[in-house]
Parts: sequence; C-alpha cells; structure tokens
Amino acid sequence: MSDMSSFRIRPRFKHQIPLKKEALEKRIIEQLKEHKQFSSHYLPGHIYIKFNTALQHFWSPQLHLSFDEEEGKTIVRGLYGPNPTVWAIFFFSYLILGLVACFVSIWGFSVWSLGKGAEILWALPVIGIIALIMYVASQFGQKMAAQQMFDIHHFYENITKDKVEIS
Repeated sequence: MSDMSSFRIRPRFKHQIPLKKEALEKRIIEQLKEHKQFSSHYLPGHIYIKFNTALQHFWSPQLHLSFDEEEGKTIVRGLYGPNPTVWAIFFFSYLILGLVACFVSIWGFSVWSLGKGAEILWALPVIGIIALIMYVASQFGQKMAAQQMFDIHHFYENITKDKVEIS
C-alpha cells in the first residue's frame, strides 16, 4: 500500500472486485451495521462512510465509494475527503482570497501606473500569508485525520479481503 500519511488533496483508489455490484453493496452495508464506529449513507451505486457523531471531529474524513459494473465484475472508486462543510469552507475562503488579491492588484497597479502612492499593494503579502496559514492548517487537519483515514481504509480492505493501493 502506498504511504497514506503523505500529503495529498483528496486521496483516491480504484479497485476491481469479482462480485456483482449489488452483492458488494449489500456486503458493505451489512458490515457497516455491525461496526458501530461508522455511519453511512447509501444511494444506488454510491456509499458514503464516515465516523459516528461521537467519534467525529472537525477534520474527520469520509470515504465516498462509487460502483460501476463491467463484465460481471465491479469497479469501485473510492475518494477520501473531509466533511463537505470543511471542504466548502476552505474552497470559498481561497476563492474570496483570490478575488480580493485580484481586486487589490488591479486597483493598486492602476494607481501606481498613474504615479500615485499605491499602499494598497501591501495587502498582497498579507493575503499570501493568510493563504499560507490556511494551507498549513489544512495539512495539520489532514494529519489529525490520518488515523481515522487508516481506520476507514482498513475497514474497506477487510470487507473486500484485498489490499487496495491509494493514489
């Protein structure tokens, strides 16, 4: 298995299993009922696995499994990620920082090109530092969630009785 503790954005895997899609989905759902540390959400062709509320923290990961059937075998695609709320917070924060940086750049360089003082350009390094702090925080959160990600991954491997490499 590859090193899951390395820093990646949304680690994933693709796994082929010699079972029909419905049989594999049923097996996973039955195992989830027996393991009280996990909760799940099922939609046909998709299963979301996450930790129960009592075990969750802000950075807790979840695993999204999607199933496609090809020639009597099932292709499982797994995608690890944070709670969608966490993902949205970081996405929109980076979006806002980018838009503010764009506005500051346009305004500041326009004023500067007119030969006036462009003190607003000092906001660009501040924006960069904020973005760097957010990046470090996300990496810290990913490290905090590493053990839970291992737990979910090992749970999946135990169900399929196969080693699955994460990329």
